[in-house]
Amino acid sequence: MKERLSRETIAMRAAKELFDGAVVNLGIGIPTLVSSFIPEGMEVTFHSENGVLAFGPVVTAEEAAVKADIDLVNAGGQYVKPLPGMSFFHHADSFLMIRGGHIDIAMLGVIEVSEKGDLANWMFPARGVGNIGGGMDLAFNAKRVICLTEHTTKDGKPKIVKQTSIPLTAPACVDLIVTDLAVIEVTTAGLVLKEIAPGWTPAEVQHLTEPKLIVSETLREIEL
Repeated sequence: MKERLSRETIAMRAAKELFDGAVVNLGIGIPTLVSSFIPEGMEVTFHSENGVLAFGPVVTAEEAAVKADIDLVNAGGQYVKPLPGMSFFHHADSFLMIRGGHIDIAMLGVIEVSEKGDLANWMFPARGVGNIGGGMDLAFNAKRVICLTEHTTKDGKPKIVKQTSIPLTAPACVDLIVTDLAVIEVTTAGLVLKEIAPGWTPAEVQHLTEPKLIVSETLREIEL
């Protein structure tokens, strides 16, 4: 079986989409790892819908065993490090920031994403449970939406589909998809395969992707 990128490596690649001065919201799952991979010399302000702005990277298990602020957590409930200038506020104020269009990039997890950029990431039909959280507001109001996910489910079914089969978070909101196999741009012409994991071919990635992929003329291996 060919090797896929780790969750940490997906986050590292996604971090390349950050830019100096960006205000970024990180969703539950792989996206929360991105705060640990800010490019050197870059200033990024991380926002969380639970009411914190300008927090630091996720606290490692070793650091948590020594000291962690149990009141300082990200959207996924993970302990994060404080930074100078960090602020706290009411949950409602946090959503005002989102709905006011102040989030430059939202990095969100995926259950399914369609070829048109429709995002479904809040309901697990097999479990009969879901939690919309801030995902719907972010998907509609962030200036750019980037999805981070494994390319397939645990049983090998595509997560990138022609049409979603579960309740939507938001339609046509996704701009870029970063997976353990590829970096795919969502365009009006279709899904463009821009980068590919080392050792994989476009045909192999296509086999695990339901909609047709447009292979970029500048296709290259994923670089960190």
